[in-house]
Amino acid sequence: MKKIGLIGGISWVSTTDYYKLINLGINEKLGGLNFSECLVYSFNYADIKKNNDNNDWDSTYEMLLKGCEFLQSGGAEAIVLCANTMHLIADRLQESVDVPVIHIAVETAAEIQKQNLKKVGLLGTRFTMELDFFKEKLADKGIETVIPESENDKDFIHYTIFEELGRGIVTDETRKRYLEIANGLIKNGAEGIILGCTEIPLVIKAKDLAVPIFDTTLIHAKAAVDFQLS
Repeated sequence: MKKIGLIGGISWVSTTDYYKLINLGINEKLGGLNFSECLVYSFNYADIKKNNDNNDWDSTYEMLLKGCEFLQSGGAEAIVLCANTMHLIADRLQESVDVPVIHIAVETAAEIQKQNLKKVGLLGTRFTMELDFFKEKLADKGIETVIPESENDKDFIHYTIFEELGRGIVTDETRKRYLEIANGLIKNGAEGIILGCTEIPLVIKAKDLAVPIFDTTLIHAKAAVDFQLS
């Protein structure tokens, strides 16, 4: 089994999901008492968010690079960034480390291709929805991305990711609003919905929508398992 390194704490809620899903995935494949051999470097989310709010991605890059180097020194043979938004600097990190950075958007694009979809909706932080780092990986595979048009909807998603879901808080009101936004994207032609933040699966499940959903946490964790067993 290959050893992987997880960059976590962004948030701790999703990091626990990654850890659980990867270990379950390894055990499903190998059975018995086989589980993932992995290292976890968990950040203080407040430090990351402060940088991001100030658009200081250089500082976030330096922090994550140190984390990656720590994991690599411990024997990690690949890096998993346990958050969609952090993939804004994934390509830059890949240039600076000697092991693969398993890219969440690349893996998601591959799953969308398997279902032959050409247009999907993307929900996530404002960074993920509005910047190109995620959407361009889909475009490379001929997949069009649509995001909510309403600024209020984007504000709501961004706010609740940090102030509710990232703290493990889930309410019926928030769940209802997310489903309304997702259904709006479906009306706009989305053939599938990407849960482009590792906390959004807390409020949207496969049974909730009439189109396929792409749980990026689950997809990313499966890719990590496949790498470990490759």
